[in-house]
Parts: sequence; C-alpha cells; structure tokens
Amino acid sequence: MIAEVVDAMAHLQNDSGMRIDVFVSKAGRQVLNWYRLWDRLNAVFPKVKVEVDANVPFIAGPLQIGKYDALVVAPLSANSAAKIAHGIGDTLLTNAVAQTLKGATPVLLLPVDQRPGVTETVAPDGSRVSIKTRSIDLENVDRLRRMEGVRVAVSVAEIADALKGLAH
Repeated sequence: MIAEVVDAMAHLQNDSGMRIDVFVSKAGRQVLNWYRLWDRLNAVFPKVKVEVDANVPFIAGPLQIGKYDALVVAPLSANSAAKIAHGIGDTLLTNAVAQTLKGATPVLLLPVDQRPGVTETVAPDGSRVSIKTRSIDLENVDRLRRMEGVRVAVSVAEIADALKGLAH
C-alpha cells in the first residue's frame, strides 16, 4: 500500500491545495527506501520529518490542541495497530495517536492487516508475495474500530475522501 499512499498524498496536496506535513517512523523510512519512494516523498512534500524517538519531532501537542485537521496513519503496520489498540504509545506514531485522541482532532487509520485470509502484495523488487492475516491482527483492528475518535479506513480512497470532507 505504501506507493498508493504516497500517490494519494501527492494528489491531495496538488489537487485540493491541502497542506500535508509528513512524519515518518524509523521503520517507515527504511520501507520507503526499499520501495525507492524516499526521494519522491521529499521532492513532493516540503516537510518530511523522521522519528527520532516517541516525542521527537514533537507533533503530539499540536495534534492534541487542534493545529491539524486530522492525523492520518497510513499504512498502519500490524505492530503499530496492536500498540494503539492496547494503549501503548512508545513510538512517534503510536504516541501521536494516543495524545491526539485526548483532544478533538480526528484520527484516521489504514491498517494493512484487516481482511481475513490470504492477501497478495508486492515486494520491493516487484515480485508478488502472498501473506496470511493472523487472527490476532484482525482482533486488534476490530478493537481500533471501537475506539472513540478513531476511523479505520479500508482503502486509500476512503482516507482521501474523508480528508476532502474535512477540508470543506
């Protein structure tokens, strides 16, 4: 989903004039490199900040007090989904979600593992890979869906539509 997310972000910024600040986890930075998207992300978005620790760069405060219209975490790994579902905020993204939910800023999540069964995905080298969703990951996503202030999207298009709705 990562290439699709970057494409959607670029379209939202270019077509709607929406300002998008990009915050990337340490692991996300690695994945963006593997998929050869890091340079594109930095070329398209003026502010791309990478996680140093759970509080740096500092985004929790501005999110909590409404300086942003929304917090979007997409794609959301199964690991981060589990942490958020169980109230653990030990990374930049999981801490940002936990703190944002204490305010009124909407949180939109796009978990990668939310459909039962086998899903086909694309590896960084372009090969197709089949992965099976674990039941624990489905349980965590269900838990996210029940959290107040959280919207769990099933597609990148759903996230884009939700953001366009916030802009009006």
